[in-house]
Amino acid sequence: MKTWQYALIVFLGGCCYGALSTFVKLAYSAGFTVAEVTGSQYLMGALLIWMVALFSKKKKLTLAKIGKLLLSGIPLGLTGVFYYQSLQTLHASLAIIFLFQFVWIGSLFEWVFYKKTPTIGKVVSIGILVVGSILAAGIIAEGSGEITWQGTVWGLLSALTYTTFIFLSSTVENDTPPVQKSALFATGGLITVLILVQPTELFHVPVFMGVAPYGLYLGLLGVALPPLLLSIGMPHIGPGLGTILTASELPVAVILSSLVLAEHVSMSQWIGVILILGGIVAGNVKISKAKMKSVSLERESVS
Repeated sequence: MKTWQYALIVFLGGCCYGALSTFVKLAYSAGFTVAEVTGSQYLMGALLIWMVALFSKKKKLTLAKIGKLLLSGIPLGLTGVFYYQSLQTLHASLAIIFLFQFVWIGSLFEWVFYKKTPTIGKVVSIGILVVGSILAAGIIAEGSGEITWQGTVWGLLSALTYTTFIFLSSTVENDTPPVQKSALFATGGLITVLILVQPTELFHVPVFMGVAPYGLYLGLLGVALPPLLLSIGMPHIGPGLGTILTASELPVAVILSSLVLAEHVSMSQWIGVILILGGIVAGNVKISKAKMKSVSLERESVS
């Protein structure tokens, strides 16, 4: 596969996350709690990806490697828990801004761990994304409500764990088949959620049957597909570009809230969506040019 194809796969992984918030709101409006929604999401997601894993290519793993992949799934579970905690004291428009800080934390990770200094093009791209996220979240048009230190801490923690998961997707056991790797990631996330949230209500059949349709949808797009898509694409593009590409989640969230929930989306929010998409394109164009330049230099050295 070509680099742009791997980039598209990671972009779609971000889109999957963006499709979650709309259906989380629908589940809440149906009367289900945070614990019920989160628990069903990770339970259904883990079951779905394991069903696929049973019929896909697998590799024999040592207990150490299995443990490493399970531990790498912890940030996947923590991101959901931390983000839902931030929503307890912050308006959704402000909470998602804190989560969205992963776009620059990813480049910081790449700088610290890979010693890759961000290029001017990448810094500009990140700046466009941050400005676009503020507009797309509707803070300027509608206000953000009161900022609490608890919500701020939880929101920033969700950004940190989300970036950590993206980083691990690109570095941990890359020789493991993506479906098998994703299944273990999802299992690690499920265990984390079960320990921290303790969704005991799911053991009641009426509750489980009621929340199951929401859990199935959220599990597919929030637990099963994103780890799989990131496991396929991230090792080939790296966490720096990966975090820029997964910024696609916010435009998707805004578009779906308008189409499905019939929520009003202001002109400034649409401008923010366009800016985010422009920032993603700018980041890819800069990196593509750099790759083409490096390839041409290699050819010249060979000749």
